[in-house]
Amino acid sequence: MLNIVLFGPPGAGKGTQANLLIKRYSLIHLSTGDLLRGEIAEGTALGLEAKSIMDRGDLVSDDIVIGMIASKLDNNPNANGFIFDGFPRTVAQATALDTLLKEKGTFISTMLSLKVADDELIKRLLERGKESGREDDKNEGIITNRINEYNNKTAPLKEFYSGQNKLSEIEGIGQVEEIALKLNDVIDKL
Repeated sequence: MLNIVLFGPPGAGKGTQANLLIKRYSLIHLSTGDLLRGEIAEGTALGLEAKSIMDRGDLVSDDIVIGMIASKLDNNPNANGFIFDGFPRTVAQATALDTLLKEKGTFISTMLSLKVADDELIKRLLERGKESGREDDKNEGIITNRINEYNNKTAPLKEFYSGQNKLSEIEGIGQVEEIALKLNDVIDKL
């Protein structure tokens, strides 16, 4: 089973690249952002709680996210693998994910980390906010808070996966196809 952590700050292009990887490797996209937005759209209690947290630019609690991930894995027992997009975000989540995957007889194959400068991220997210209507992408203060949250709480995950010899860093600026080829090259060498 091919399990990939697709990593990078908000606006790095994870969603775009995930879609290309899903097609090429027949993987299931596991985006916590999409799962949370689905809960919000359905107006569930979890969705309402998550919306309040996300609108502030803060991270949703580990318990909420890990519960959603476990459910998604259970509902897809015959998958070729998963792309984890937006998860894990903390070392605690990565440890919980490793435990969960071990229980299911699998593991993380690699972490693909997209590198993009903060000023480019802000520009991309503001543009995405105009197109998508996402409130968390329209406010530069919230965007800056999300990037700071990533830098302070999420970026240390690179060390976690580097310690497992699973980290590959890829420049996330350039043509979509060029970035995709770099990601494919890493995966094809596994």
